[in-house]
Amino acid sequence: METAPKPSKDVPPKKNRLKAKRKKPRRYWDEETLTAAGASPGLPRNKKRNRELRPQRPKNTNIAKKSRISRKPQLPKKPREGRNLEPQRSVSGAQDPFPGPAPVPVEAARKFRRIDKSKKLPHSKSKTRSRLEVAEAEEEEISIKAARSELLLAEEPGFLEGEDGEDTAKICQADIVEAVDIASAAKHFDLNLRQFGPYRLNYSPTGRHLAFGGHRGHVAALDWVTKRLMCEINVMEAVRDIRFLHSEALLAVAQNRWLHIYDNQGIELHCIRRCDRVTRLEFLPFHFLLATASETGFLTYLDVSVGKIMAALNARAGRLDVMTKNPYNAVIHLGHSNGTVSLWSPAMKEPLAKILCHRGGVRAVAVDSTGTYMATSGLDHQLKIFDLRGMFQPLSARTLPQGAGHLAFSQRGLLAAGMGDVVNIWAGQGKASPPSLEQPYLTHRLSGHVHGLQFCPFEDVLGVGHSGGITSMLVPGAAEPNFDGLESNPYRSQKQRQEWEVKALLEKVPAELICLDPRALAEVDVISLEQEKKERIERLGYDPEAKAPFQPKPKQKGRSSTASLVKRKRKVMDKEHRDKVRQSLEQQPQKQEKAKLPRARPSALDRFVR
Repeated sequence: METAPKPSKDVPPKKNRLKAKRKKPRRYWDEETLTAAGASPGLPRNKKRNRELRPQRPKNTNIAKKSRISRKPQLPKKPREGRNLEPQRSVSGAQDPFPGPAPVPVEAARKFRRIDKSKKLPHSKSKTRSRLEVAEAEEEEISIKAARSELLLAEEPGFLEGEDGEDTAKICQADIVEAVDIASAAKHFDLNLRQFGPYRLNYSPTGRHLAFGGHRGHVAALDWVTKRLMCEINVMEAVRDIRFLHSEALLAVAQNRWLHIYDNQGIELHCIRRCDRVTRLEFLPFHFLLATASETGFLTYLDVSVGKIMAALNARAGRLDVMTKNPYNAVIHLGHSNGTVSLWSPAMKEPLAKILCHRGGVRAVAVDSTGTYMATSGLDHQLKIFDLRGMFQPLSARTLPQGAGHLAFSQRGLLAAGMGDVVNIWAGQGKASPPSLEQPYLTHRLSGHVHGLQFCPFEDVLGVGHSGGITSMLVPGAAEPNFDGLESNPYRSQKQRQEWEVKALLEKVPAELICLDPRALAEVDVISLEQEKKERIERLGYDPEAKAPFQPKPKQKGRSSTASLVKRKRKVMDKEHRDKVRQSLEQQPQKQEKAKLPRARPSALDRFVR
């Protein structure tokens, strides 16, 4: 049997005839032509060169042809003359009758501005002036974007409007509950807790949780929307006030002797004995400060982030029973028995201002969310509205039959007053306007005397604590309908709340920055600057900024180096300094000292020697 001879190493193997010839790979930058049919714009297939899309190079035999390998692939560009300069049309072919972005109303953009453009820029250096102009331009652009995105807000504020000539104060809560939807009607409820009343209550910053404490020791916290109870304990001691801290996880309770901190499970975490006999509590969320007013007349600031008392101020006005905070500048307002209201900051040992409000003692104080208006009520049965922007002058006043013992402002400027077992609510023209005291907006009678009032954030609900328990009233148009999900999100999870706490701690505002006008922190203190300049002139004997600094002229042959320029400048400065000091000494009157004769021992006549 014959076998085919094996090919040796020297003999080359035969090629496979069935195998096609290996073609040279195509490169789209080597091809010469682009045709409209059958070719993609990115990868041309034809070999003819398109002269319109790729301009020809001038023929020059002297220039060597570049290598094909070094050439980079380039996509063909469209010619400029082929671009469509007509206005853009839609898919249907219709032209947009209003091209460009929609114009923003001036009033809508002004609401979001924080820089006052009425003030002219100071005559400063060009670099500083350019920075100020850039900041103003950025602020203008941000305000326009915020005003344009306001159209995306899903909710609108509610309102209560009577029929022709109908008084809205005569509309009772049962009629409102019957008219609204089921979800809103569920927000009206009554908790009958006569055994442990009267009650003080407080809503969490997100408006989702409610905490209340009774005078006989009953403390509870719940999610009032779903009616889910978080904790319920009895501290076996009188509870005078209760406050949520920066979140619903921590709760501060002012008991009969000391201040106690609990978590949302009712477990006691801290007992602060330095804050004793506390009557009122207020929490400043951006500063993480818990302000306490006591029977001894002390106003104490406790930093809950580090557990340290920042300040303990003696008001020197006796027992402190009336206290509230200004949400705009974090200033604490205290009402006293002599009819005055004092404004306090932890950075000052004395009050920032004192306002004489009533002829008798002050019973209640409230400040609106913008920090513009303050409402006070006193023993003289007067209810007054003050403007906090100027000289603290009263804007309006009304005499009440019983006098208001408790006051509260809503987010949209509604004012609620508790008088005995009746709650009256007054409304204004809007958020930035003071409430009108001529006619009440709503009236409701309770089953017991009012002991605490607070509007729920982001809900048209007024919580009332009284001797019979807790009542949740429906007040249309009281709250802001839209919330900031990054700041106060009622639907946040536990992980989101933890991340928010870390961010809030990093952005904590120091307690030393609390003042009447927060905008003054970004301005220059001209009076102090002029005083420092005057003291510097007196210390040196001349004004160093009166003359422009010496600038040496450039020289040639290497005599304009940095070291030589600095040396020449210093030489001229020293010479000018010596001349100015010499002139100042010559202008001063020379004091002639009287020669004193040496004495062997002191004499009684030395007292007459000048």
